[in-house]
Amino acid sequence: MEQESSKKPPQSRVVTLGCRLNAYEGAVIERHIAEAGANDAIVVNTCAVTGEAVRQARQTIRRLARENPDSRLIVTGCAAQTEPETFADMGEVDLVLGNAEKVDPLEWRRIAGANTPDFGVSAAEKLRVNDIMQVRELAPHMIDGLSERTRAFVQVQNGCDHRCTFCIIPFGRGNARSVPVGEAVQQVRRLVESGHLEIVLTGVDLTSWGPDLPGQPRLGDLVQAILTHVPDLPRLRLSSIDSIEADPALIDAIASEPRLMPHLHLSLQSGDDLILKRMKRRHLRDDAIHFCETIRAARPDIAFGADIITGFPTETEAMFENSLRLVEECGLTFLHVFPYSPRKGTPAAKMPQVPQAIRKERAARLRALGEERRNAFLTSRIGKTERVLIERNGKGHSEQFADVRFDTPPSDGSLIDARITGARDSHLMAVSEK
Repeated sequence: MEQESSKKPPQSRVVTLGCRLNAYEGAVIERHIAEAGANDAIVVNTCAVTGEAVRQARQTIRRLARENPDSRLIVTGCAAQTEPETFADMGEVDLVLGNAEKVDPLEWRRIAGANTPDFGVSAAEKLRVNDIMQVRELAPHMIDGLSERTRAFVQVQNGCDHRCTFCIIPFGRGNARSVPVGEAVQQVRRLVESGHLEIVLTGVDLTSWGPDLPGQPRLGDLVQAILTHVPDLPRLRLSSIDSIEADPALIDAIASEPRLMPHLHLSLQSGDDLILKRMKRRHLRDDAIHFCETIRAARPDIAFGADIITGFPTETEAMFENSLRLVEECGLTFLHVFPYSPRKGTPAAKMPQVPQAIRKERAARLRALGEERRNAFLTSRIGKTERVLIERNGKGHSEQFADVRFDTPPSDGSLIDARITGARDSHLMAVSEK
C-alpha cells in the first residue's frame, strides 16, 4: 500500500510503502527534509516483508523517475537496508540510505548541503547503509502525527531479536530497541495537547518493548504509565502484538481500562503446531486459543485480528485446515492473509516449497472465511451504540476498529456516540446520537 503524507515541503515528496511504522517514519523523514531544506528530492521509503514488496518498490521507483525526470531520487527503508546494491544499481536512483540513516537529521542536512544533481557523491558513495545490527538505542522522534489530526502513531520500539525462519525484517530493522517510558509519555502528552484523540503505540515487535531498558519493564508497564500520566488521553490503541509475550500488566490493562481499545491484532502466522515449529514461532495453537479465551472472558467486547501465512514450506492441506479452524476457535474478526513469499537468506527459503498456485488458492479460501467472519461481526453491531472517532471526511472507527461511515457526516476530529443502522461491504453505517 502506497501512502503519501499530505504536508509536503516545497518541491519534495516522501512516498512510503508498507507498514504503519514505515508511515510513521515517513513523517519523520518529511520533517527532517523540511528542517534541512533538502528540496527537489523524492524519497521512496521501501518495504521488504515479501519479495513482491521489493518488486513493487522497484516498480514505484521507475514510475516516479519517469514522472519526475528533474527530481533527485532517494531510496531508503527495509528493502534498501537488506538489498542496498539492488537499488544502487538502478540508474534512476541517486542515493540509497539505510534505516538508521533515514531518521538521522544530520544525514538530511548533509543531503541538503549537496546541491549537485548527484548530491555531490561518487558512485562508491551512493550507498549510505551501515550495519543496522550495531544500532543499540532508539531515539524518540517527536512528530505531530501523520496526515490525520485525530489519530497519531507513536513509535516506542524498533527491531526484533527473534529469528522466525520466514522473516527478513530483523536484518532490515536490527536488534530490539525501546524508547524509555518518560520519553514515550512525553510524546503522547504532546500529541494529546495538540488535539489528537487516539494514540496508537507501534513497533516492529511491540510486545518485546522494555528488556533493554533499566529495570527491564514490560509493555504492560508502559501502557499503564501512559494511561496514568496522560489522563486526558481519550483512546489508546496497540498495533500488532505477539500474544505469547503479553505480560500480566498488559492483560490487566486490557481487562480493566476502558481507554485501552478493545481491539488486538495478533501475530499468529499459522494454526498448525508443526508449521509453527518450522517457522520458529514461540507459541502453539493452544496458546493462541487460550489467550483469546482469557482476554474475551475479561473483556467481552474485544475484537481480534490476526496475520496468517498460507502455503508455508511443507504445509499440507490438513495443516492448512488447522489454520482455517483456528479462525473459528480464536474468534478472529479481521484477517491479514499472506501467501508465503520466499525471502533469500532466510531458512524457510531452503525448505521444500509449496507450489505458488496452491499458496494463492489457500490464501483466497482463508480470505473468504475472513470476510465471512468480518461480515458476521459487523452485522452483530447493528442497533448498538458505538463510540466513534471521526478522523477524515466524516468517516471514523469504532472502539473495535470497525470502519464506520455516515449518511450525514459529522465533523472531523470529534469523538461521538453513534447508533449503528446497517452494514455494507466492509463497513458500518451509523447516525450520530446527539
